[in-house]
Amino acid sequence: MTEQEKFYSEILADLDNGTLVLPTLPEVALKVRDVVDDPECTAAELADIIITDAALSIRLLKVANSALYRGRIPVESVQMAVSRLGLIMVRNLVTSLVMEQMFQATSNRLDKRLHDLWQHSTEVAALSQVLASKQAGIKTDEAMLAGLIHNIGILPILMKAEDTPELIQNSALLDDIIDSLHPRIGAAILKSWEFPATLIAVPAEHTNLNRNSTNGPDLVDIVQVANLQSYANSEKALDPDILNKIPAFGKLEIDAGMTVIELDEDSEEYAEALALFNF
Repeated sequence: MTEQEKFYSEILADLDNGTLVLPTLPEVALKVRDVVDDPECTAAELADIIITDAALSIRLLKVANSALYRGRIPVESVQMAVSRLGLIMVRNLVTSLVMEQMFQATSNRLDKRLHDLWQHSTEVAALSQVLASKQAGIKTDEAMLAGLIHNIGILPILMKAEDTPELIQNSALLDDIIDSLHPRIGAAILKSWEFPATLIAVPAEHTNLNRNSTNGPDLVDIVQVANLQSYANSEKALDPDILNKIPAFGKLEIDAGMTVIELDEDSEEYAEALALFNF
């Protein structure tokens, strides 16, 4: 058995028997979700939790006053931000804003991979936000979160690979394993976080380019197109003729020959969304 086959078998066995170490949501995100799930929750109660994290409070205020969400009156307090944005949107935004904590490297071996993974995730999140803004029935904050977590299944693979130096050093081999396993592991992570089925489907199905949503467009369509568009002008880019045959592009009525940024006349919306993760 090769090293790749051994690693592959071990990680699948760990996943199946429940011993694979999965990332956990930061505590503040869990507290926010618990409060929002309470039907008696008020904006003041939610704000009280958020303000215990000074950095998160500042970021949420910047989001509330960004071009994406601001109103005519500037938001000057966390409670005002919660009241303006609404409980569900704040829950999704808080989860998105604290997600970066899970992409911090514990060794130099993983530093570049995790940095690149986070950069890609934020780009797909920003593109997903722009795409969702042009679709009826899809919430932009939920699409942004979906973009951030589409590759979440890569994290446990990298953490386990850290104990196998020869695998970390063999990028092509590790990439093959990641491509094969991360959708299934990503779905397992979101199930453990008790995310809704619409979000669990994103890591599980976004790599299936033949997927044809029955009630689309949906979040998977959004993230699939955003992910493919993020590869524009790179070695991973697919030919527009191939892209135009992918059902998700048809669902969103997008010409695959144009990038999302080109579709957004001045790209301000994309820049604003991307800036949310680059404080």
